[in-house]
Formats: sequence, C-alpha cells, structure tokens
Amino acid sequence: MAGKALNKVNLLTLGADVLADLLLESVKGDAARQRRVRMALAAEQGPETIAADVRKRFAQVRRGRSFISRKAQKTLAKELSDLTQLIETGIAPDAPDLAFDLLWAQLHLAAGIHERTDDSWGTIGDAMRDAMEAIARLAPSITKDPKGLAEDVFEAVSVDGYGAFDHAVHALAEALGDTGLAHLKALSEAARSAPLTEADLVLYDFITDPVQREDRARVARDRTVEMILQDVADLQGDVDAWLPRYTPEQLTFHTIAPEAATRLLAAGRAEEALRLVEGALPNDHWFDSPDLDEAYFACLEALGRKDDLRNALWARFEKRLCPDALRRHLKLLPDFDDIEAEDAARQHVLAFPVIDAALAYCLQVQDMSLASQLVVSRHAEIDGDAYDILTPLADASVATHPLAAVLLWRSMIDFALTKARSGRYGHAARHLASCASADMAIPDYCGHPTHADYLNGLKANHARKASFWERVADFG
Repeated sequence: MAGKALNKVNLLTLGADVLADLLLESVKGDAARQRRVRMALAAEQGPETIAADVRKRFAQVRRGRSFISRKAQKTLAKELSDLTQLIETGIAPDAPDLAFDLLWAQLHLAAGIHERTDDSWGTIGDAMRDAMEAIARLAPSITKDPKGLAEDVFEAVSVDGYGAFDHAVHALAEALGDTGLAHLKALSEAARSAPLTEADLVLYDFITDPVQREDRARVARDRTVEMILQDVADLQGDVDAWLPRYTPEQLTFHTIAPEAATRLLAAGRAEEALRLVEGALPNDHWFDSPDLDEAYFACLEALGRKDDLRNALWARFEKRLCPDALRRHLKLLPDFDDIEAEDAARQHVLAFPVIDAALAYCLQVQDMSLASQLVVSRHAEIDGDAYDILTPLADASVATHPLAAVLLWRSMIDFALTKARSGRYGHAARHLASCASADMAIPDYCGHPTHADYLNGLKANHARKASFWERVADFG
C-alpha cells in the first residue's frame, strides 16, 4: 500500500506524460486552476512574458461587473496572493521596477473589487496587504524617479476609498528617499491650501446644501492630506508634525503614549517625553501597561535619574513579577547589594498574593527551587484549572523536586474530579500515573498525604466516576 500513497515521491514515478494528462483532466472546467497552470508555465519564460499574462488577468478582473460571492471572493483573494508571489519571485529579481508597476496595478484593483463584494471578513483586504508588503520588500531595489514616485503615491492615496494604499508612504520610504518625501510633502501642503475641485465635490452630490457639501468634501480631503503629511513627518523624524495627529487626551492613552514618548526621546526631548508618560500612567493597580512602563524607564534613563529608574524597575517587579524589570534593577545596584536584593525578590515571590502569577514567574525564570517552596507551602491555594502553568511547571520540577511536581499534578486531578470535567479525565489519569512514578523519589511528603493515602482518598470521594477509573486502568 505504501506505493499507492498519494504523495510527491510516488507521483514522480508516473512520469511527465501521465502527470500532464492527469493535470489537464483535473483543471478541465475550472478557470481558476487553469489560470494557475498558465501562470506556472509563463514563469519559465522570463519577466516580460509573466508580466503580459499578469496584466491580462488584471484587465479581466477590472472589466468584471457581477457580484462576487463569498466563495468566489476567497478564490479571487487566493489568486491575487498567488499573483503577488509570482511577481515577487518571478519578476522582481530581474526587473524590480516592472514588478513594482504590476503590484501597484494590483492595488488599484481594490476599489472595483470592493464595489462588487462584501469584504466583511477582510479577505480581499488581506490580499491587498500582501501586495503592499511585497512592495515594501521591493522598495530598496526600485530605481524610479523619486519625484514621479511621490506623485504616484499622492494620487493613489488621495483617491483611495478602501485603504489599499494606507501604508504606501511607509512601504516606499526607501524608494522615495529624502527627495521623494520632500516632494510628497510639498504636494500635500499645496493640496491642503488649494480650493476644492469638482472631483472632491462629486463624492458628496447626495448632500443638497452646497455649504454642507463643501464642508464634508473639505474635511475628507484634508483628512487624507494630513495622513500623508504625518506619514512623511514620521519618516523624517519630525515629531512636531507627527504629534498633531492625536488630541491631548489621546496622547495619554496607553496605546499611543509610548510611541509618542519614543519619538520625543529620539528628538532629544526627554523632559517632555517624561511629562507625557507620567500623564498616561494608569492608576488602576490591575491594569498592566508594559509598553508604557518601558517608555517611562527610557525617559528616566535618558535623564540620568538612576535612583528613580531603580525604584521604578523594582516597583514593576513588585507589582507584576516582571523578570526583566528585576534583572535590570539588579544590574543597577552596587556590588554585593544585588545579593540582598535577590533574596528580597525571592521572599516577595513566595508571599505574592496571586499564586498563579508567582508560579508563572518561577516557570518563566526556570527557578524550580523557588517553585518547590511555593508549591509545598501554599498548595491549598493553587488553582487546578491553570493547567497551562501547572503542567509545564510539574514537568520541569519532577527531576529535582518531585514532591512539588506531585502536588501540582494533584491540584489538576482534584480540579478535574471535583468539578466533574470529564473532558480532562484522560489528563487526570495520566497525572495520577505520573504521581505513582514519582512516589519512590519522595522520602518525605512534608505533611501532605502519601501517594497511597491520596489514592485511597480519590477512591473514597470519586468512586462513582467510572470513566476516570477506566482511564486510570489504561495506564496500568
């Protein structure tokens, strides 16, 4: 039967003639598969031949008028992604400018496709993002005139209603260079101060009041222009032009403040960055904002405030049990002080209120000795439902700290049986077998039931859970 398995090795033994016949039969009546085969054939004939076939397919898509169903949408998106890959691998190495023209043309298909389908799932959008990412990889090899490229970018972004060109400025940054970015900025500034055109107004013909129509058109145009200017400012390192994209309130959001602070720090404005971060730091003890904390540390470091930095790092460790914060804190301490700090850190972990977090910390830093102390002393607090932490921690502990491993396995067994989680009975039975295997390596259970006593307790309390005991029997 091995010789009949449908795999590449066995198929190759059929020979080219048989495989060709089978391929022709399989693509018969399937236009999408036929196109894929034609593209594969074209790939062997050089960039210009591939480009001609790609353009022909783009023209077919552009001429389409019928509604694209969900099923057809997925097929089209797959084809577009395949074309992107074909352009990037079959054309770009020898003709990067030609490859860019094709990818750019593919992005221009987005509007027509979106008008013919409901892309709520983002299927077409993902295919277009693939094309833009390919352009970004291609950008260093593009040799087009930067000013002409800037004009292409400006025109494409200005009329883009579906987001296909949202990341064009960043994607083409290397190809644009300083000259192209400066020209793009000039085009955007000129557009912002220019009067509205008929092209701007026609999109809002449904508004009868001419004043309201002009206001809507101006807001839409200016929003696009501002987006371009902010992307250019970002690439030019102009933080003062970048910051206005957000309101003062938005700059205090934990998702925005770190990026703003990073840009201010890069511009040598550490005091301003610190004020921004301090205004964004949350008051909620339970809300973790690692990026914001990292920006805060960077501000303190830039200002040379080492004592404040040490205290801030320790505070993050105390609150979040963050290993990286502790490591950085210890490095900033004078010689020998780090030993005392390490002891204090271990005691803090042992007493940390949320034991799951403390166990996760031990797993993260691979400190099985600390984990053992924690498990043995606070076993009753362990949540047996936290199997994503307990299972790897038990596996890592069993060789050197078998009692801790057994107690972790018992926590998961007890949870599964007490809560009658039948779906976990197989895992619980395996954990019980692991407990039995580790029993001989444990001379002292430190006040916890021995394996025999624990097993008897399970039989007494869960005797009627037949499916569990059947699985236990499977493990011998």
